[in-house]
Amino acid sequence: MGASVTWPFAALAQEPGRTYRLGVLFAGPRSGDVVTAFFEGVRRQGFIEGQNLTVIYHALGINPDLLPEWVAELVKARVDVIAVAGNSAIRAAQGATKTIPILAITDDMLGTGLVNSLARPNGNTTGVSVLATELDGKRQELLIEAVPDLHRMAALADSNMTRVMKLDELEDAAREQNIELSIYRVARREEIPATIETAQASGATALNVLASAMLWGNRQLIMDQVAALRLPTMYEWPETAEEGGFVGYGPRLRDIFREVLPRQLTQLFQGVGVADIPVEQPTKFELVINLKTAKAMGVTVRATLVARADKVIE
Repeated sequence: MGASVTWPFAALAQEPGRTYRLGVLFAGPRSGDVVTAFFEGVRRQGFIEGQNLTVIYHALGINPDLLPEWVAELVKARVDVIAVAGNSAIRAAQGATKTIPILAITDDMLGTGLVNSLARPNGNTTGVSVLATELDGKRQELLIEAVPDLHRMAALADSNMTRVMKLDELEDAAREQNIELSIYRVARREEIPATIETAQASGATALNVLASAMLWGNRQLIMDQVAALRLPTMYEWPETAEEGGFVGYGPRLRDIFREVLPRQLTQLFQGVGVADIPVEQPTKFELVINLKTAKAMGVTVRATLVARADKVIE
């Protein structure tokens, strides 16, 4: 049944004899799980590299300083669509072209002014707004519940991402539970290890990694650092806990990249106007707890929270 539904649609999604050009600016390398899921979804829609699809790919997490150069390259190459992740990449693409459609995924497209409407996005940008900044507070609540006798905690924030108002809300929410929250801002990969060390040295016994494409792109660096410090840490994606993180809560990032973005990309390739492709938001969220990591850090997660988890890694 899958073949009978998918392949006829894929055949209609493309113009015979045409090669589509896709420019990509994602945080992680081309070989990463999420990126692999994206191209699997694109292939299922009938767009196959070397046959009817040409891809120009750049990984932002490795060389973010090259972002302006890479965006200019994609515009010069006259790609049909630019797929981007994170606020910085979206703004760079928007500044470089007003005509090439931009397929974007980031934390809060409406709140940060990247679009003026979710239902009928303006300009040349649509995609997925993952509600990540809205979930930072929920993650903080879960982390407080996960770590017994927590009195001081830290939040790692992307200084180019999280709005001051949101940070103030997190501090107020922690204060209501008699917990002192210290927020540490970083702008570059190189700042992350020393900042986490400073947070722990200041007395924090738990860390909440706030929503950020840059921080997600450097999640392995963060996981290695907090493991060495035995600092229980909350992440914005459930997959990160499956990769060895302490706890992760949010939508399944792979599902978004495999299902939603390729479908929207197909519409853009077909010539559907950006305003007619609503910005989508996730509706399903998962809590994953890695008890193996918790044990290594000397943390006994509350049984009540373990019972509520969608997945527990023992």
